[in-house]
Amino acid sequence: MMTQTNLEKARFNMVAQQIRPWEVTDDRTLDLLMRVPREEFVPSEFRHLAMADTNIPIGEGQVMMTPGVEARMLQALQVRPEETVLEVGTGSGYVTALLAAQARHVFSVEIRPSLLAAARERLADNEVLNVTLEEGDAAREWPRHAPYDVIVLTGSVPLLPEAHKATLRVGGRLFAIVGEGPVMEATLITRTGKRDWRVEGLFETRLPPLDGAPQPDHFTF
Repeated sequence: MMTQTNLEKARFNMVAQQIRPWEVTDDRTLDLLMRVPREEFVPSEFRHLAMADTNIPIGEGQVMMTPGVEARMLQALQVRPEETVLEVGTGSGYVTALLAAQARHVFSVEIRPSLLAAARERLADNEVLNVTLEEGDAAREWPRHAPYDVIVLTGSVPLLPEAHKATLRVGGRLFAIVGEGPVMEATLITRTGKRDWRVEGLFETRLPPLDGAPQPDHFTF
């Protein structure tokens, strides 16, 4: 069993050895990762791996992003205190907590009831209050609370869902990991006008697919 001292040392090492060397220099992001206790959002049997550079299983074939991907995502999005966020895929609730620490409010949608229930409990235990958790399939769209300032897809998608782009405010940002294995690209989409978006490739990574994501047409012969 890890002591609190060991956890704090592991957290410091996570930031110093995994995150900073991977081009994460934003002080606000680094401070957030030091403050939000990642170990509180992983299954108890993996608590000793909470700060490890690995995709921790959270049940039903789902995993957490690695700390480095989470950090690069937060640095790219630059969530502000007045902003509203849509998170597609609540997962463990950790990314939800990170986003909520920066935003005015987070709407988080999870298709798997067991994951949603576990995340709800973890968020409540850590007094994360500015979050609305909803059960449903938001992979293609979730216009219920639109427009959004920020949208985060926490699973990979082979194609970027166009409907999500349309629910961004002008100036809003969408983070998604786009593509099919073995190579996927973390992508930041910024809405620059009523009909204009800027697309920026951030880095290559891999992540299990988001349930219900739109699929490309594959020709068969």
